[in-house]
This record gives sequence, C-alpha cells and structure tokens, in this order.
Amino acid sequence: MSDTPEVTDAVLDKKNLDFILDIPLQVTVELGRTKLLVKDILQLNQGAVVELTKLAGEPLDIFVNSKLVARGEAVVVNEKFGVRLVDIVSPNERVEKIL
Repeated sequence: MSDTPEVTDAVLDKKNLDFILDIPLQVTVELGRTKLLVKDILQLNQGAVVELTKLAGEPLDIFVNSKLVARGEAVVVNEKFGVRLVDIVSPNERVEKIL
C-alpha cells in the first residue's frame, strides 16, 4: 500500500498550514497615544501639534490584530515609512498584557 498514515497526515498538515498562511492579519505600528477632550479635538487645525506619551527615540509598538507582538524603530525605505523590528515580545509578556 503506497498511502501510509504518516504520508497522508503530512499532506493534510501541509494543506492546513497553507490555508493558515493565507489568512490576512491587521498590522498596526503605534507611534504613541494621548487623551484629549472633545473641545481640544474641535480646536485642532492644520499645523497643530499633538503631544504623545512616548519619548523621541523610544521603540514603536507593533500590534497584530490588536495584540502587541514586537517593538521596532521607524525607518525610511524607498521614500516610504517602514519599521525595523528590534524586539519580539515573549509569549509570557503577551499573556501578561492580556490579563
């Protein structure tokens, strides 16, 4: 018999992995946060500066589907912004953020 259970399982695992690899995810890079009152938002105009909680040079937070997964630094690639990963969040740290 040419189809052994191990070969069949391996083929199914590959198909399942291929399916998972095609699932789109939302990636967000956060420069910083702040809280403003409605009246402050209404007074914003072109050229206004909104101060954020992070300091200049501090790593940016990288979220996948709203979950923190890494930190990085801003870079410019072919005249577009990008982010260079500098730290991957450990599974333990991800669990702590959820709780």
